[in-house]
Amino acid sequence: MIYVFYAKIISELFFPSGLSPFWAMLNTYGIFAAGYFFRPLCGMVMAHFGDLIGRKRLFSLSILLMALPTLMTGVMPTFESIGYAASLLLLLMPLKCRVQPSSCKCSVVLLQAYRQTAWVQAK
Repeated sequence: MIYVFYAKIISELFFPSGLSPFWAMLNTYGIFAAGYFFRPLCGMVMAHFGDLIGRKRLFSLSILLMALPTLMTGVMPTFESIGYAASLLLLLMPLKCRVQPSSCKCSVVLLQAYRQTAWVQAK
């Protein structure tokens, strides 16, 4: 959600200034959308690891793996510094966020809420 508020700033910083504002914004939203293509696949893979190492550990790892790419995006050099590599790095950051356990985070939270509710009702 926050990505939408900063889309104009991101399009100005990570794409060439000669690019029309429409195409810069379209590229920015396209990069954001590209991350969602990985979400179902990563959800299936990480759900398997959640069963192996435990959902609580995977949920904690999920938070860490969302925070690091977000921090890296904040300190990443702009288009003026490294050229088209900035656009490519910007594409890789949301993908890193999607290739992590938060894809199954919603189901983990719902499962934990269900277990707590069942435990309280059993008393």
